Amino acid sequence: MDGPNSHDPIDEELAPRDGLIAALEAIYQAAPDDGLRLEDFLEGLGERAFGMVLFALAIPVCIPFLYGIPQLVALPMIVLAVQMAAGRSEPWLPARFRNRKIDKAGLRQMAHGARKWFGWLETLARPRLLVLSGPRAERVIGMVFVLFCCSILVPLPLTNSVPGIAIVIAALGLITRDGLLIVAGLLLGLAWITLLVGGFVILGDAFVTILKDFIRNLLGAAG
Repeated sequence: MDGPNSHDPIDEELAPRDGLIAALEAIYQAAPDDGLRLEDFLEGLGERAFGMVLFALAIPVCIPFLYGIPQLVALPMIVLAVQMAAGRSEPWLPARFRNRKIDKAGLRQMAHGARKWFGWLETLARPRLLVLSGPRAERVIGMVFVLFCCSILVPLPLTNSVPGIAIVIAALGLITRDGLLIVAGLLLGLAWITLLVGGFVILGDAFVTILKDFIRNLLGAAG
C-alpha cells in the first residue's frame, strides 16, 4: 500500500517505455527539489538492462561543461561494466554508490543534454547485426567499457567526453539491438584511447600541452 512515507520518489508510471530519453525527462520532472539518490534514479528507468543503465549514467560524462556529475557516476559505471564483462544478468551497485545523490539541476542538464545531443541518434536506431548484441558479445563489450570508464577518470581534456560519447552510442546499440551503433561506439572509444596512449608514448608531457591548446582553439572557434 502506498502512503505518505512511500520509499520511491519516482512513480513507475512516469518512466515511459517508449524511449530512454523520454524516461530521463520524466524522471527529472518527477524528482523532488533536493534531487534523487542514484538508486532511485536507476529505479525510475524501469528496465534493469546494462545498456539502459550505462546509457543514462554516461550522458553527463559526455555533455560539455557539466561539472561534478561525471565524477559522481564514473566509479559506479566501472562497477557496472565489470559486472557486464563477468556475465552478470542484472546490474547491481553497492550501497555507497546507490546512496550518492544527483541534484535537481544535474537531472535537468542530463535530460536536456540527452535530448539535444542524442535525440536524433535514438530515432535512427533499429535492430541490425543482431549477433553483436547477444550475450557473448555483451561480455566482450563489457570488457571494452571497463577500459573506457577508466579513461574517464584520467584528468585530461576530452578524456571524459569522448569515451562517454562512445559508451552512449554503444549502449544505445545494446538497448535497441543495433549492432552498427555498437561497432561505431566501440571504434570511437578505442580510437581515442589509442590516440592518448600513442601521444604520450611519442610526445610525453608535451602531448598534454598540445591537447590543451587544441581544446582552447576549438572552443574559441565555437564561440
